[in-house]
Amino acid sequence: MMEMNNEHANETLPFSLRRFHISEDYGFLLPNPLKELPPFYSPWMAIAHNLPHLIENHQLRSYVEKMPLLSTQHLQGHRELYLAHLILSFITMGYVWQEGEKGTAKVLPRNLAIPFGKISQALGLPPILVHTDFVLVNWKKKNPYGPLQIENLDPIVSLPGGDSMRGFILVTFLVEKAAAPGIKAMTQAVNGILQLNNQVLEEALQKLANTLKAMTGVLKKMHDYVVPAIFYCVIRIFLSGWKDNPALPKGLIYEGVCEEPVAYSGGSAAQSTTLHAFDELLGIQHSRETTAFLHSMREYMPPHHRAFIKEIQSAPSLRRHVLTSENKELCSVYNACVAALVDLRTYHIAMVTKYITVAATNAKAKQGQATAALPMSPPSFLEGKGTGGSGALSFLKSVRDTTREALITF
Repeated sequence: MMEMNNEHANETLPFSLRRFHISEDYGFLLPNPLKELPPFYSPWMAIAHNLPHLIENHQLRSYVEKMPLLSTQHLQGHRELYLAHLILSFITMGYVWQEGEKGTAKVLPRNLAIPFGKISQALGLPPILVHTDFVLVNWKKKNPYGPLQIENLDPIVSLPGGDSMRGFILVTFLVEKAAAPGIKAMTQAVNGILQLNNQVLEEALQKLANTLKAMTGVLKKMHDYVVPAIFYCVIRIFLSGWKDNPALPKGLIYEGVCEEPVAYSGGSAAQSTTLHAFDELLGIQHSRETTAFLHSMREYMPPHHRAFIKEIQSAPSLRRHVLTSENKELCSVYNACVAALVDLRTYHIAMVTKYITVAATNAKAKQGQATAALPMSPPSFLEGKGTGGSGALSFLKSVRDTTREALITF
């Protein structure tokens, strides 16, 4: 009886994660995603399980062209749809970029394009690899009873890049997992404002500050698992889209779906709902150009995650509440959140410098020295850019600096 009362109490709170299909324990990650589709879709699964090998041996395109055109009507429920989107998005990236920037595919064949288009429409996602595919639904435990640690995790589907690709996916996964207590704390913070309860609000903001520090700590693991040269020369092209990309200046034709080429941005951390939601809660005001880019990235998120951001936006302003409260403890803990977010973004800048700027310089110095580990030369169109299409360092510095401006002086 007590449990029922508690559950009822949770449902009557003004703002909860349940309404947005967001997990208290996993945040924006999909808890325990499916690893296999029904047997009808075995032609897709067979390619997906062998994807890096097929791409590296220049065989993927011929395999895809022989693939049957499968109906999507046998996919049931959001878990099967998410797995199908994950599989077809990875196959699409491999198909387009198999030969690097010089041999880019301009047309996605109908047996891949048509089901990918239908699944994307059903999920409210674009038909390209997005952060949701790459990280949020792309994980499994080796030992189902073991811990959520990198040694006990694998991606469901991968792309060329070996251990570095695996590390890049899984460290990003663990950053998203570390964000979960902060996402839960956001709902507590909004409810604290709505109930004019500064104690609840203060506790929530302390949890949020701790979460942001934990996320930075997890992000540092990237150095242990991802080799900069492999990230820069091998991995990045497979996350690249066909919007504002000179390798595909008009975009990509999805055969049987559209007659004219269409352009979509590549997978990017800017498509993670987590930092968008933190920015909205803390009232961070970015520059007009940065805001426009970030808002365009929201179209690459699942609709219920976008709805969560909108709900945070429509809640009473936390920053205004803190300012008008003239409560020093509240101001101090709000500033601790902003400072922790600044630190996270500063660390992200240091990582981009190592994995893109310095790696680019090293790659130029070794031009023409292809090895088994680095069979491809880095794409020229990505020099200095993020895979989402932004100027990586200038964008991240702008975001970090505008975050710092939110600090309250008292």
